[in-house]
Amino acid sequence: MKKSTKNTYIYIVMIAVFSLLIYVSLKSGIELHKLSSQACLSDNSGFSGMFLHLVKSNLKDPLMTLLMQIIIILLSCKIFSSIFNLIGQPGVIGEIIAGIILGPSILGHYFPNAFNFIFSKDSLENVYLISQIGLILFMFVIGLEVDFKVLKNKFNETLVISHAGILVPFFLGIVSSFYIYEKYASQQTSFLAFALFIGISMSITAFPVLARIVQERNLAKTQLGVLSIASAANDDVTAWCLLAIVIALTKSGTSTSAFITVGLTIVYILFMFLCVRPFFRKISQIQANNEILNKSLIGLIFLTLIISASITELIGIHALFGGFIAGVVMPSNLGFRHIMTNKVEDVTLAFFLPLFFAYTGLNTNLLLINSWSMVGICLLLIVIAIAGKFGGCTIAAKLVGETWHDSLTIGMLMNTRGLMELVALNIGYEMGVLPKSIYAVLVIMALVTTFMTTPALHMISKIFEKQKRAVKVKRQKIMLSFGLPSSGPNLLRISRLIFGESMNQKQITAAHFTQGMDVNMITAEHYAQDRFLPIEEEAKQLNVKLTNVYKVTKNITNEIASMTRNEKIDYLVIGSKYSFSNHNIKKKIKSKYWDSLLDKIQGNSISNLLSDKTEDILKRTECTVFILVCPNRLEKIAHLSIVIDSDNDYKLFNFIDNMSQSLVSIQIYASAKVDNENYNKHINKLLEKDPSLTDKIIMQRYSQINKLMIKSKADQLVISTYGMYKDIIELYKAKNAVPNLLCVRFKDPTSTL
Repeated sequence: MKKSTKNTYIYIVMIAVFSLLIYVSLKSGIELHKLSSQACLSDNSGFSGMFLHLVKSNLKDPLMTLLMQIIIILLSCKIFSSIFNLIGQPGVIGEIIAGIILGPSILGHYFPNAFNFIFSKDSLENVYLISQIGLILFMFVIGLEVDFKVLKNKFNETLVISHAGILVPFFLGIVSSFYIYEKYASQQTSFLAFALFIGISMSITAFPVLARIVQERNLAKTQLGVLSIASAANDDVTAWCLLAIVIALTKSGTSTSAFITVGLTIVYILFMFLCVRPFFRKISQIQANNEILNKSLIGLIFLTLIISASITELIGIHALFGGFIAGVVMPSNLGFRHIMTNKVEDVTLAFFLPLFFAYTGLNTNLLLINSWSMVGICLLLIVIAIAGKFGGCTIAAKLVGETWHDSLTIGMLMNTRGLMELVALNIGYEMGVLPKSIYAVLVIMALVTTFMTTPALHMISKIFEKQKRAVKVKRQKIMLSFGLPSSGPNLLRISRLIFGESMNQKQITAAHFTQGMDVNMITAEHYAQDRFLPIEEEAKQLNVKLTNVYKVTKNITNEIASMTRNEKIDYLVIGSKYSFSNHNIKKKIKSKYWDSLLDKIQGNSISNLLSDKTEDILKRTECTVFILVCPNRLEKIAHLSIVIDSDNDYKLFNFIDNMSQSLVSIQIYASAKVDNENYNKHINKLLEKDPSLTDKIIMQRYSQINKLMIKSKADQLVISTYGMYKDIIELYKAKNAVPNLLCVRFKDPTSTL
């Protein structure tokens, strides 16, 4: 008997014997407990009854309750975040609104049974604990985003602006406490604790929201953007240190205990900066050449984070402060912080923070603002918050030498509060310092000051727009939109070739857009430095000044069209790549694969087949567009070939003026359908303008496009209008040759370069 057959018989016997034994055992058990089983069936007769009984019993399980709450919270936050993104507001506002709707203000008021079933009081403790873990991780990321180099470069200005934005609203908050404390908080907490928390709630700036607004408005590389981010970072560090002192004073109760807590906090901070920071700096130097961090190091970093949070909680200040300091002391190595930010930020923003917003909303009962006096207090605190933060930062910025436009912009950016405000408010609420009614009022204040930032910035820009137009000298604008970093220098070289010396009189913008990524400021800085390095080096060699624009966007075509329109771009230069060879396809697959993968990793805006997007870009832009097809690094152009297919193509001759000095030959290919008299007229006009071209120009006619004979050379450039673009591409595909091809779509039939 074969071994396989023997094993089959053994398996069959084993299944039969044990199936029989299991059946006998179960039957005996059913007979033994027959009465209890009948009683159960009588209560849940039928399948539906049994199913409902099963569901109800399982819903009471704490884990099932928590999972149900998480599902509802995440769905609600996602919906409202998307809605607010559509109207140009930060998604964080939508998530806060979602939390309020799920709380006693809406769901609890109109559907109390559903509210009590989903968010029973006992079950909220689990949501609170998970949200606190998420906040510790989030504060760690905020600490990572504090760039001390930026603070150092702008230290004097940021010190004045940020501290004016803390001292003025802090003072006004304490003054307002005189009118609020006796009626709303005297029975719950001491005046000192209440006044300090009101003051600190007026002083917080939401660094993450401010940073994202700066990035979206393309201000990150400008003096205004750097000053705003540096001021916000300085504000955050100072405000959180101040909050730690306030918590210590509030928890301790006596001045002696408070001094002990503050002293321990100072010792803790010194230890983190003098011992922990050098230790991780040494590790980062060892890991500098690694693209990823090993799991042991990741585990050590997270262990340090938890220990830091535990220490600050133990000595009497909040665990969030420990998370923040743990992020601050991480090495300043950009790659190191970039990797750590990516490890933590996505799961924190997508999962943990919505739970925190929901918990905030569940504690916010807007129905407590039920009298004119409460409405008056709400308006008072909103006015004080705006006057203190916006007014204080604006005046300080003006005093340190900024223009009124920049001062107002900085003041409005610093006025945004968002998530950071809610963190401070929740600390005060959990400590019993802020009554529910005042807590609700301050949540509204946080929403209003965050919501108003974007429209207020638009209004400030419009007010000063006319003034800028009157002062600013009109300069033609060139926009270079590139994807792969290596394509940027090619676009710059071809632009210099086209415009010659006159390029120095034009305003040149190099733009790179990342699609489908939610990039924070640290990551954005990392990408920008990497992507713009080749084109910046080329600009130095050509002695050309560039303005770099980096932006994260959901739709690159929309972004290009929008920028050309809003910035009134005169010339747009984009690149395109094609795969010409059929029989060499296998050879090129590897390169093509890695190009595609690199595009995805780097967030490149112009993919392998940008030509698919070209028509859409042309339809949505009004300026002159240059499309460069360049397979390799574009070196010096010595030979120029111009294709004239109709009488509208003679505008291409305008290229020759700027390029003629460096050209060895100019080959003009004219279609047989081009009128001979008109053609000769334009040639003679060209020669009259520059007689030295007589020896360089070679003229040739072609009857059909497939008869066009242009030899491809590394130092040759073929120029045509966009109408001939696809025909020439097909021609070169058939010939298995890759030219340097520049196609032009002019602004209108009468325009010239």
